[in-house]
Amino acid sequence: MRRIRKAGKQEGNIPFRRWKRRLFFFSCVPAFLIFESSALLADPIIIGSKKFTESYVLGEIARRALNDSGIVAEHRQGMGGTIILWEALRGAQIDAYPEYTGTIAQEILKTDRQLSIQEIRGALARFGIGITEPLGFNNTYAVVMRRDESQRLSLRTISDLQKHPELKIGLTHEFLDRHDGWQPLRERYQLPQQNVIGIDHALGYAALAKGSIDVKDAYSTDAKIGENDLVVLEDDRQFFPRYEAVFLFRLSLPTSTIAVLRKLEGTLDEARMTRLNAEAERTKNYTRAASLYFGSGATSTSAAGESFPHKLARWTLRHLELAGISLLLSVIVGVPLGILASRGGGIGHAILGFASVVQTIPSLALLALLVPVPFFGISARTAIAALFLYGLLPIVRNTASGLQDIAQPIRDSAIALGLEPVARLRKIYLPMASRSILSGIKTSAVINIGTATLAALIGAGGLGEPILSGLNLNDHATILQGAIPAALLALLVQSVFDLLDRALIPKGLRL
Repeated sequence: MRRIRKAGKQEGNIPFRRWKRRLFFFSCVPAFLIFESSALLADPIIIGSKKFTESYVLGEIARRALNDSGIVAEHRQGMGGTIILWEALRGAQIDAYPEYTGTIAQEILKTDRQLSIQEIRGALARFGIGITEPLGFNNTYAVVMRRDESQRLSLRTISDLQKHPELKIGLTHEFLDRHDGWQPLRERYQLPQQNVIGIDHALGYAALAKGSIDVKDAYSTDAKIGENDLVVLEDDRQFFPRYEAVFLFRLSLPTSTIAVLRKLEGTLDEARMTRLNAEAERTKNYTRAASLYFGSGATSTSAAGESFPHKLARWTLRHLELAGISLLLSVIVGVPLGILASRGGGIGHAILGFASVVQTIPSLALLALLVPVPFFGISARTAIAALFLYGLLPIVRNTASGLQDIAQPIRDSAIALGLEPVARLRKIYLPMASRSILSGIKTSAVINIGTATLAALIGAGGLGEPILSGLNLNDHATILQGAIPAALLALLVQSVFDLLDRALIPKGLRL
């Protein structure tokens, strides 16, 4: 009997020690993807912006002004809507962002009154937030439609919409839910339209031009109003308040930083802001449009912006960081959970049920649910946590399935060799299930690469940045700057894992 046990250990240890080393090696592979690009900068001032052209341009103006004053600043573009930016500012995840007085009153301070700058300043101070004086222009909401359609139906005012319930209306998702948005507007004007859809701001202009919708919400300084020959319907019942552009900032910022932001006060009027918006959409370059604010003769290393190769490297490295860390966490947690789930029973069903439920949550919803949670907020941590949760199911399920599919004679042989349960798992069962486990990890990696593009929605960066920017500009070339590298990255990761099959799976189990 001793000879049998000794022989079993000798036969088992050689390949299974190798498997142990391989498993350790594999668990470390995702760590090579980690790259913390923010470590290159020492506490830069973070400027946020919403997901529309003017906010991008104003964010670039603030970044350029700070950089020209010797203050290191970054611009996190298109981070979402009002509440996301406001919570990020309150949580010190960004330091400043462009906002509008009407939005502050309606959405942040929750009042229908017209507030003066002094009243707004006093109310915001309780949150540790400051506000500049107006930048010089009022960018109010507007309701627009094609000129030919307006003339055909004799529509000049918002009240005139009452006569045409058949019109199709496309509105931005934020406007649909705002306190100064669609529902109050519909009640004020008694509008009968029922065919109302939510649509991205930039895509709404394309839909309007194609006739897919008849009416949409807009900003009064949008360059596309003039470019597309649209008509702004008169707000004849004075529903919309004034939306004076300002910058909100944390009061704890250095005095020198606040002083630079205050220098922007009163320097932009509606016509000039519209020209900057038009330049951004014409050139597809927010940085170049912002440089016109400083004058055509201004010279600055920041004016030209990053070169495309540099931006692509930054996006890709951040993308790898998000996907790599989340995958590593999914492997560390998912494999043990899969081992527990393979034993069946109530615990096994609960583990698989939890992983399956998480997978059914829409990725956007999962990100939104994590933002208000303490410690997460608007940060890379939130994106990593969401990707980690999304990556669990393939790993847990494949680990459990691979272990459950091990034939009973093999299990009986392992017991006959006299191996303890932990030794059987480590030396025989895990190597036997390695092909299934690796397949689950490979699936999780590819899912993470694709889903990580959504991290840009909360300012976490990655290859989603150019995709969101391209959607805002309705520019396919900009979208492809992020979409193609993301697809190639997924294919590269797939190929790397195919090569790792040869190193991590015992030779006798390879396909």
